[in-house]
Amino acid sequence: MSDERVSPVGRGIDLCHDAFGDPADPALVLIAGLGQQKHTWPADLAATLATRGRRVIRFDNRDVGRSTHMDYPPPNPVAILRGGSHPRQYHLGDMARDTVGLLDALGYADADLVGISMGGMIAQTVAAHFPGRVRTLTSIMSTTGARRIGRPAPSTWLKMATARPPRSRAEAVENAVGMFRHIGSHGYPFDEAAVREKAGIAWDRDPSAAGLARQLAGIFASGDRTSELTAIDVPTLVIHGDRDRMVNPTGGAATARAIPGARLHTITGMGHDLPVGAWTRILDLITEHIARIDTVEKNV
Repeated sequence: MSDERVSPVGRGIDLCHDAFGDPADPALVLIAGLGQQKHTWPADLAATLATRGRRVIRFDNRDVGRSTHMDYPPPNPVAILRGGSHPRQYHLGDMARDTVGLLDALGYADADLVGISMGGMIAQTVAAHFPGRVRTLTSIMSTTGARRIGRPAPSTWLKMATARPPRSRAEAVENAVGMFRHIGSHGYPFDEAAVREKAGIAWDRDPSAAGLARQLAGIFASGDRTSELTAIDVPTLVIHGDRDRMVNPTGGAATARAIPGARLHTITGMGHDLPVGAWTRILDLITEHIARIDTVEKNV
């Protein structure tokens, strides 16, 4: 793994990133989910992808980790549902441009994009708006933004609505354990130690919760993106768990229906996380997916 770096990606935004593998290999970019930092893509998973012929890049989205944070107040819960209340509220299109800006900063003409949850939405948006920059798209446990599609379970809405921002590292860790016990993969063992470690690292890197609220408002500001997804013309793989309480599996099904030629793979027992027991299947699915376009390019 290379050292962590911060690069300007345009419009006053700097993104913190790191990478695995040979810089001469084609780029594969891992895009994190709502409020999550780059390390929520496990280093071992990223390193394994790198052994399969890719330069694997992780980064903090804007407003989390060590990337640029907005300087305006976070929206309240009602304003979040309306897509934010500040005139400078961003949306998924802005975050997609951040991703393309990172490719520019690192000197890559294109990349394989793999996004999880909100990261899947960002990856979808890059593919829709900047098709020449995307070799393949993999959207994991994500959705289209359509109403009543891919929505959290009522119990998950309740947990989010009653959650209070942590006031200490210990509270942040306990909050994460409680949430991932709920939304995690109930078909696999719960790795509490890993959740605690990731939550502690996240607090140490960025204890602010304001970015999460602004990111969530950005998702709502983007609305229903189904019509955008119909324009995607790159090979697309959709992965979803059948036990997802954060993004209902209808979100993955809708994504696959909207994107021409997309393939949907459902992983039994997986919820809204990346359980170690599912890594082999996920890695193999991604590898097989990008290998198809590698074969096509070699034969052209």
